[in-house]
Amino acid sequence: MRVLGLAFQSAWARRFTLSVTVLAIALASCLLLLMERVRHDTRLSFMESVSGVDLVVGPRSGAVALVLQSVFHVGSVPHAMSWQAHESLSQHPAVAWTVPLLLGDSLRGFPVVGTSPSYIEHVRHGDQQPIALAQGRAFAAPFEAVLGHEVARRLRLQLGQAISLTHGLDETHGVAHDDKPMTVVGILAPTGTPLDRTVLVSLASITAMHLDWMGGAPLPGMHIPLEHVRKFNLQPKELNAVLVGLHRRADVFKLQRQINERPGEALQAVMPGVALDELWDMLAQFERSLQAMAWVVTAVGLAGLMATLLAGLNERRRELAVLRALGATPLSLMGLVMLEGVWVTLLGLGVGLVLMQVALWLLSPWTLAEMGIRLHMDWPSQGEWQLMGMVLLTGLVFSVLPGLRAWTMSLADGLMPRS
Repeated sequence: MRVLGLAFQSAWARRFTLSVTVLAIALASCLLLLMERVRHDTRLSFMESVSGVDLVVGPRSGAVALVLQSVFHVGSVPHAMSWQAHESLSQHPAVAWTVPLLLGDSLRGFPVVGTSPSYIEHVRHGDQQPIALAQGRAFAAPFEAVLGHEVARRLRLQLGQAISLTHGLDETHGVAHDDKPMTVVGILAPTGTPLDRTVLVSLASITAMHLDWMGGAPLPGMHIPLEHVRKFNLQPKELNAVLVGLHRRADVFKLQRQINERPGEALQAVMPGVALDELWDMLAQFERSLQAMAWVVTAVGLAGLMATLLAGLNERRRELAVLRALGATPLSLMGLVMLEGVWVTLLGLGVGLVLMQVALWLLSPWTLAEMGIRLHMDWPSQGEWQLMGMVLLTGLVFSVLPGLRAWTMSLADGLMPRS
């Protein structure tokens, strides 16, 4: 305990010099911990974006591509599945419910999903949390829209307002469906998932908007007025994907195999969790590269600690010599310097942890609004505790060389320093 107290008093006497090193370690550890928190919460947000869905069924295009399009509304699948395939799937004895999805339109850059009212009833997010309406009601007729929380906030839309959708996801080059506006009838409560950035409409609405279209473009000289669209059959002929819930989770592999081996129309059934694991495996190399960069920054900060301790030894020759004269052993002097390095590293970690929480508080609204990723200001996770332990151990290692230098200093060198 005497050595521990001496280490603290010695460091306090040089607090202004060591404060720069503490700041460097704090910034480095903040970056390291922040990257771990973002990585963890990003993965958690992806996994919690859709829960309660046992299978995603769509045209054969790759598991990751299908899940990205149907769940996160990112990218596109070049093919579609028939409405008859959806009806056949919904009548399977193992299937409890199905939610058809029709994509391809947008509202000022936000994706529009044509679906059935069962989407709000059956699809879950987070830990099996149901989708809730903050205002209004679910759509029940053509040309009614339910807005995600972020869509309503960013575009400042209210219940009862009319909106015009755009064909395609590019609002600058897409053709607007101004002749068939939608009415906002509901606004969803925030979920922290891509649903916050989504507009939900009925399948009939999507079909009605494209009655006078062909091949992705309006037919020249043809226009079907809004008041006439209900005379047509508004059931879609094709879908992009179908979300499936089963009576028993134990049937998921059997049904998946049946769909994948189904003769005729080429379909694939994907378990969302497995596809997301595959996605993270694809991103593993990029993730490791970012972690390596963070560790390099941390090592630079800890190298500054070693340089500061080594430089300070020249100023502390008389202090160490007096301690030797008072009976301190070389091992005690080595421990004194190393404990000082541990003190500085611990203080840097503490400040870095506070800086990480401040950064999370500042970044969380932006990541939620722009990417649908909710960053949690929680107590450090097990992975973060392990990282802090590794940083502390590295700080101890970087303090060994200054400690060895103090060990080798002679009493004569301390009493008669070289000029």
